[in-house]
Amino acid sequence: MKKQSNFLYQTAEDKTIVWFENSNEYLVLENTTADILKRLSKGISVNEIAEALSKKLSVPLDKTIDFVLDLEKRIYTPNNNPASEIINDYRDIETPESFEFTKYYKVNNVVFKVSYLSENELSFVHPKFSHLVINDTTSFDYQFDVFIEHNYIFLLVDKKLIGSWSRNDIHYFQGKFSMQFIQKIHQKEENEWMGVFHASAVSNKKKSILFLGDSGNGKSTSLALLQANGFTCLADDFVPIDIDKKEVYSFPAAISIKKNSLETLLPMYPELATTAEYNFKRLNKIVRYLKPNNTNYFSHLPCNDLVFIKYEKDAELTCEKISKIDAFQQLIPDSWISPKIENAQIFLDWFSSLNCYRLTYSKNDEMIKTVSKIFNDEL
Repeated sequence: MKKQSNFLYQTAEDKTIVWFENSNEYLVLENTTADILKRLSKGISVNEIAEALSKKLSVPLDKTIDFVLDLEKRIYTPNNNPASEIINDYRDIETPESFEFTKYYKVNNVVFKVSYLSENELSFVHPKFSHLVINDTTSFDYQFDVFIEHNYIFLLVDKKLIGSWSRNDIHYFQGKFSMQFIQKIHQKEENEWMGVFHASAVSNKKKSILFLGDSGNGKSTSLALLQANGFTCLADDFVPIDIDKKEVYSFPAAISIKKNSLETLLPMYPELATTAEYNFKRLNKIVRYLKPNNTNYFSHLPCNDLVFIKYEKDAELTCEKISKIDAFQQLIPDSWISPKIENAQIFLDWFSSLNCYRLTYSKNDEMIKTVSKIFNDEL
């Protein structure tokens, strides 16, 4: 049985967070279970661990042996569901000679030329970045090519193949496109990022706060409301944090506005009335895109607070600190965390320093005042 090569452990309240290098996965374990795992990873025999556990808990030895064996099996059994990979070896894949759409996006002084084979490929990327479009130019810094071939979507950057994804994995393609985009903007390689979070990031120009929560809870709508009230949108949906500074970096995608938020936001953003509407059937949502008010897409700011935010009709405003374990278990599933052991340790240390809140509201002005208090360390 192949052993994991490395573990990282971080105590959080009365639990232990464990990171597994081979799979880049995180588990929250009881401290006793984590202690057994530490002993197994040091090569201590199952019998020796079970005997010590039997004495400590006053449990029959056969029960503790079964427990340790079951834990060993669950921890060390290889994952039989690897991420889907393209079988084609690419030798018969050729970049199309012509593309139906070519867009030029300007991010501060950086120009991207992005070519899409058809309207299908365009729909996967362009709506979020249409506000960055400039007129055709012969001068650009980076070239991205996006095309579908043999039912796979391909991404090339400066003529180099980055990867390909099946139609069921379009969200992985979108994530990789955004990662390549952010690397070029901030001149950082993938291993220089601590992680990317499915969140909304808002700033007061001194520091940032991350809004998290299930789709439909109101992250983006809350961000748009705050943007209309003097705060700055750093990023929406794709929030990168670097290793060196451990700060949130700006990402220039537009804010995703769902149809049921239009009535609330139209008085502040009348342009939404005529903005193009997109029906993403796969995600079962209809959205429009709102230009972020960020004027410096190179900006980056520290983050001390995670807020799990939720709009709930007629709810009294509540804002309370929640346990780190609850926050961690909600944060991880939709996040990409760097697989490098050094970066994983930095992530665990960064997370342990955060304040974690749950904010439920129905009145927009109360939410805005509460977020201001979090920024000012008044809660």
